[in-house]
Amino acid sequence: MDSNTIDITIINREGQELTYQAPTDMGLNLMDFCRAVELPVKGECGGMALCATCQVYVLSDHSLPEASDDELAMLDQAFFVKANSRLGCQIHLNPDLQGLKVALAPENDRSEEHTSELQSHSDLVCRLLLEKK
Repeated sequence: MDSNTIDITIINREGQELTYQAPTDMGLNLMDFCRAVELPVKGECGGMALCATCQVYVLSDHSLPEASDDELAMLDQAFFVKANSRLGCQIHLNPDLQGLKVALAPENDRSEEHTSELQSHSDLVCRLLLEKK
């Protein structure tokens, strides 16, 4: 492995575990990388933490920077949020992320059937915000 690459494992929405070598010297975030390897990550806002279409679940024990207030606010609006949810656009690839393992969250679907799930996710994000303070 090149000193400017790290191994990242991404579980796609079909449950397949895919391992990639990702560059750490190009200023990419996880959303950019997923799109570069043609995984179905929308990233509608272009990485500005203004949507949640790049949500992932961090499965490995990596120490990531705390989520910003903007990121937490977007997760508050997202569906399928879990305690390990992060926005891929806010995870910047660097050598410390060697062995990172994430799973793509289901695509956001703002249909009526998910309304109650949204409320429970909202409650979770509120708890996370309170813990942060």
